[in-house]
Amino acid sequence: MNPFDELSIEEAVRLRERKVPVDDILAFSAGPAKSADILRTAMAMGADRAFHVVEDKADIEPLGVAKLLAKVVKDEDRNLVILGKQSIDDDSNQTGQMLAGLLGWAQATQASRVEVKGDEVEVTKEVDGGVETVKAKLPMIITTDLRLNEPRYASLPNIMKAKKKPLIKKTMEDMGVDIKQRLKTIKVVEPPPRKGGGKVEDVDGLIGKLKELGAI
Repeated sequence: MNPFDELSIEEAVRLRERKVPVDDILAFSAGPAKSADILRTAMAMGADRAFHVVEDKADIEPLGVAKLLAKVVKDEDRNLVILGKQSIDDDSNQTGQMLAGLLGWAQATQASRVEVKGDEVEVTKEVDGGVETVKAKLPMIITTDLRLNEPRYASLPNIMKAKKKPLIKKTMEDMGVDIKQRLKTIKVVEPPPRKGGGKVEDVDGLIGKLKELGAI
């Protein structure tokens, strides 16, 4: 599982443990058949149910994922979505923001602390100058950052229980969502190799080398 998404499952479970009224925790994934294993892990961590859109062919872009999530949110009548801030393959960091735009909901990204007070959610995140705290009313989108929590390990008893929890499977045709590719990869280039370093015999040699390079 994407480590950022692990944080989102953990935070949903912790909200329930902190006595926040959480009726149902639904884990979602869109991808090949093996994605079901990830959803079983999410249920072993504490999610109540899982929803899998099976898609073996397409590489789903962030907008496509956001559209799928938007449909699930509406069909399932959700009021809070917690998801990882970014994937760990393309690192786009776009899905949460796009989902908030599609739904017209408030959003708080890169959360390092989440506190729910009634219908208000207070989110703290780290910024260059320190920490920033934002507050918004539900419904809301939250994306997670690495300092938010420490995900639990799925214990063997919970793994066994997860096998009995409901896992809904649908196809892309069932969802009726347009996920056609809108981005084209022009090229992928490795960074240029680094030049090897050099050795100097003494301090004078180091000073002379730095002067030669224009560093001093």
